[in-house]
Amino acid sequence: MPLQDVRRRLPIVDALPVPKNRSFSRRDLGPVPKPTIAVWEFTLMCDHRCLHCGPRAGHARSDELTTDEAIALVHELADLGIGEVALIGGEAYLRDDFILVIRAIRERGMTSSIVTGGWGMTPERCAAAKEAGLMVMSVSIDGLEAHHDHVRNKNGSYKGAFRAIANARAAGMRVGANTQINALTVPDLAPLLDELTTAGIIAWQLQFTMVHGNGADHPELILQPHMIPELFEHLEVLADRCRERGIRFLPGNNIGYFGPNEQKLRWMQKKGGHYSGCTAGLVTLGIESNGQIKSCPSLGGPTNLGGSWREHGLRKLWEQSPEVTYIRERTVEDLWGYCRDCYYADVCRAGCTATAEPLLGRPGNNPFCHHRALEMEKQGLRERIELVSVAPDIPFANGLWQVVREPADADERARTGPVVIERPRVSRLVERLGPGYDVDPADYVVPKPTTPNETPVSSAVPTRKSAT
Repeated sequence: MPLQDVRRRLPIVDALPVPKNRSFSRRDLGPVPKPTIAVWEFTLMCDHRCLHCGPRAGHARSDELTTDEAIALVHELADLGIGEVALIGGEAYLRDDFILVIRAIRERGMTSSIVTGGWGMTPERCAAAKEAGLMVMSVSIDGLEAHHDHVRNKNGSYKGAFRAIANARAAGMRVGANTQINALTVPDLAPLLDELTTAGIIAWQLQFTMVHGNGADHPELILQPHMIPELFEHLEVLADRCRERGIRFLPGNNIGYFGPNEQKLRWMQKKGGHYSGCTAGLVTLGIESNGQIKSCPSLGGPTNLGGSWREHGLRKLWEQSPEVTYIRERTVEDLWGYCRDCYYADVCRAGCTATAEPLLGRPGNNPFCHHRALEMEKQGLRERIELVSVAPDIPFANGLWQVVREPADADERARTGPVVIERPRVSRLVERLGPGYDVDPADYVVPKPTTPNETPVSSAVPTRKSAT
């Protein structure tokens, strides 16, 4: 049904309720936690083919929820206590009924937001979404124009994203941006902030590109753990600039942890506090476009799909599905490798599950950590990751990587080789809890050797020279 016809179906109301938001307190965390934000892949259909896309979006799933089913699910989200529903994709706006779902979200008193690449957020779509009740739009912009268009795999995408910001602001919406940090775009971050400031954003969320889905096929995009200390020096400067400009600086859950600038970087989220562990299945709920429920929008596959909403309903899956409740059950005994003996082990629990699991096969060990990288530097060491087994061609698929710990000094590194190699471990499908055990190398699907013109995974460095 064309957008203008769907728009005529919006219920006529005098006013919409004052919305709840995603804020939560410790009281919300137990004994059965109350989720406060649901991130909903409304359709897998997409007008981009991004090189880092976790769900490998492009075409709609064959069994996506109907409009009536989606609205019924909105009511169950409200009954469960959700404060904000964020529509993602794919591209949610490629289903014109997205405005009917936005209206249902708002009529039930929840905040309605959307994350988009912006290509098709025309003035007409923005006006319709605003009329429906859309409150916040976050536009994905991953570096300056050359790198953004490369990663987003679409010429003109950068300009389209900024058009979307302008269209949304003209429609009266609050607009933010979200940016994936990869090995190409670190030098882009400061000038990109200047462009975003001029465009009028109110918030900027950053996260590391993850090694799942399409990202697993592009190791040249992935930051190396030993790059993190220098990156965090840049992030501290960017956080100061955002504060000066009145922009909310929002590091994602996979950016951390416990470095000397932790409190400054998370000021807007924690008010001077610190990272307190993965919130998948505690505060956050993920929904796939066919109604599969999971604990986090960035987790997927059989390890993380809790079951079908159509079959079980939302509350039962949230309260009982072992795939959804995993984070509530795990302890420090599920950690392994360096993270098991870390000073911050009990509070951090190896950081973001959606980063650690696709990298090493199971959660519990995570080299993408500021504190860890600084501790390595004190010992004259560094860490890098190497791809040892390629990912299958399915949504949220992961390969397998190993963490190589070695001397920071290049000459010593050449002379002595690695100090420690932390190898990938078996999936939670094999052993649900505990530290697991190493995958048999005979089970690796060995990646192709790099050609002379390709950058080896272990040497992709975000310098200005490599970023041009």
